[in-house]
Amino acid sequence: MSTVAQKQLPLRPAGPATVERLLNWYDAERRELPWRSPPGKRAKPYHVWLSEIMLQQTTVKAVIPFYRDFLRRWPTVTKLAAADLDDVLAAWAGLGYYTRARNLHKCARVVTEDYNGRFPKSEKELLKLPGIGPYTAAAIAAIAFGEKAAPVDGNIERVVARLFALQLPLPSAKPEIHRFAASMVPGDRPGDFAQAMMDLGATVCTPRSPSCLTCPLQPDCHASARGIASELPRKAPKPERPNRHAHAFVALREDGCVLMRRRPPAGLLGGMLEVPSTDWLTAKTTLKKALRTVPVASEWWAVPGVITHTFTHFRLHLQVHLAIVPVESSLHLWAEPDRCSWISRHKLEDAAVPSVMRKILLHALKNQEA
Repeated sequence: MSTVAQKQLPLRPAGPATVERLLNWYDAERRELPWRSPPGKRAKPYHVWLSEIMLQQTTVKAVIPFYRDFLRRWPTVTKLAAADLDDVLAAWAGLGYYTRARNLHKCARVVTEDYNGRFPKSEKELLKLPGIGPYTAAAIAAIAFGEKAAPVDGNIERVVARLFALQLPLPSAKPEIHRFAASMVPGDRPGDFAQAMMDLGATVCTPRSPSCLTCPLQPDCHASARGIASELPRKAPKPERPNRHAHAFVALREDGCVLMRRRPPAGLLGGMLEVPSTDWLTAKTTLKKALRTVPVASEWWAVPGVITHTFTHFRLHLQVHLAIVPVESSLHLWAEPDRCSWISRHKLEDAAVPSVMRKILLHALKNQEA
């Protein structure tokens, strides 16, 4: 856009009028979500906390059925605290990032035991709870307790970066974006303001094709005036994800049970059930070496194809091997019998099995049935 054209679009700073337009838009256009209360009303802290933990790195569409299922099983934080961790992990299976589920359960216990089942109201106190970071603490404080707090998620980052035409790329721009976001939070209806910013980013100020003509903030938006809205926020190049490789061994017993192993409680997929596998290494393990570590003495054959699963920090490639074994088969020491168990295929659907392991099982069992 030319300099002349820019001068024809006078810009006003984001102030009370901007916030009022945004809240008026929210009252008319807000998304109806199961964890929300009507405009002007405060949502239950348990509902806000549960939804915000689930929504971390997960879409609203994917979260809704899990959220409803959790509320049906555990309608209060004290009920969730009393639940068995395995049941919580099993209910979480499919949402990914399972550390969230372990911290969810741990947090429920802390709130129940140390806070008499009531979430603290301040960001400072909320930050002391397991699994609650700055964004989640601010979201709970604003939405559930009406505190003047500024949660900044990906949607809000995008709205603020465009509104003020902030040029510094992410993640370096995060402190600057947070300062601008905090400057806009009204003393009245801070929870609705936060949710309005989230909705605006999700439905109007979208990543690739922002709908500037229908945006309530367009009159004040510096990026829209300069014709660069779709370019912001700028992002520093992401490093290429490294690759890791492993061999996975699906032992299918003649009675229909599958050998599964419990992962250590800490670390990636902690406490979940897995298909026994070799270590996940950057260098490929030879088939000859991998077959020395099979969990059950049997005739193993490689299932055609490779399973690839992308984690946050690396991409995992798995060669799957399958064996049909008799009921009386014994485990090799490598399989760590104290962490292993035979589980009926029909019970795996409700067990704490992460999606990458479900991919492996489905791949192997389809081949077995072919």
